[in-house]
Formats: sequence, structure tokens, C-alpha cells
Amino acid sequence: MDFFDHTDIPAPEKGVLLISDPFLPDSNFERSVVLLCEHNAEGSLGFVLNKQSNLLLSDMMADFEEAENQVFIGGPVEQNTLHFIHKIPDLEGSICIQENLYWGGDFEHLKTLVSNQLVPASDIRFFIGYSGWSEGQLQREIEANGWIVHNRVRSNLVFDSSPEELWKVALQDMGGRFKMFSNYPADPRLN
Repeated sequence: MDFFDHTDIPAPEKGVLLISDPFLPDSNFERSVVLLCEHNAEGSLGFVLNKQSNLLLSDMMADFEEAENQVFIGGPVEQNTLHFIHKIPDLEGSICIQENLYWGGDFEHLKTLVSNQLVPASDIRFFIGYSGWSEGQLQREIEANGWIVHNRVRSNLVFDSSPEELWKVALQDMGGRFKMFSNYPADPRLN
């Protein structure tokens, strides 16, 4: 087996993290960690967890004047849309990704919860745009060693890790040879 061969990794499914290979040649996803929120026969959708924009939610939404949440770049698709993941189990209309991790929901209900300080800002992450793959595209990228699939995701890994360290932390969390990947330099020429 090649050191960087990831084909023994489980297939993608809703709730896994996709960790970009150290050699992924796509600048949109260099050293990215993507939370996969949807994966079915039609395709896949997720959000890059570790690419911050220079915007706060309060910069984008007048209804969130006090919200100091950093907005993340969820991916290169439809960057004129706003999405969110959270740890609010009773938010109406949300989709359970896995235990203590949800996607979307009733935005008006969310605004009420936030404005009444019923949920901490740290329990919500906002994204402009998303990452999307057409039917079979993600599986082909995994088979070509573009992505490493981490299937033991916990919400604290998603919400509590600093964006700058998440790629490294997620690989270390997988253990084994992936722990060694985490120390691979972004530019091997500088090693």
C-alpha cells in the first residue's frame, strides 16, 4: 500500500469529515476539512469548516446586530447563500447530521433564540456558500486519493477546534499513519 493511499477509508456518508489530502491540487480545498451534511444518489453537499471569511454575521444581517459570529466560506458553490450548522436539538426544521450536530432549520426561530440569548453563539457556525459534488463525483475523488474520510466525528471537534488547526487536529484524531500526515508541510520544498 502506498503511504498516501486512502482507498481503505470508509465510503462517504452524512456526518463524516472529508479531510483534504496534503497534495490536493485544488486551491478551493487546500488543507480543508469539510463536514458532509448530505450524501445520496444525486450527489453530496457539505461545508468547509476551517476557511474563515473576513465577515461577521452582524456585517451581513441587520437582525443579528450583536452577533459576533465569524462567517466561514462553506465552499465555492453559491457564495451568495447563507447556511448554518449548530448544536440546538429543538430548532424547528433542522436536520440531524449526527448526535449533537444539526444543519439548518427555521431561521426566524434561530433569530429569536439568539436575540433572547437562549443559545450561545459558540453553538452555531455560519457559512456563505457550500461545497457540492454531482452524482458519483465525491466517490471518484476519494478513490483518486483527494480526500481522507474521518467517520468518528464528534461535535466538539467541529465547534471547539480552532480553524487554523482543524486540518491537523482532525488527522491526529484519526491516529495511525494519518497522524503522520498532520505534520506534512504545506510546501514540501520548505521542509
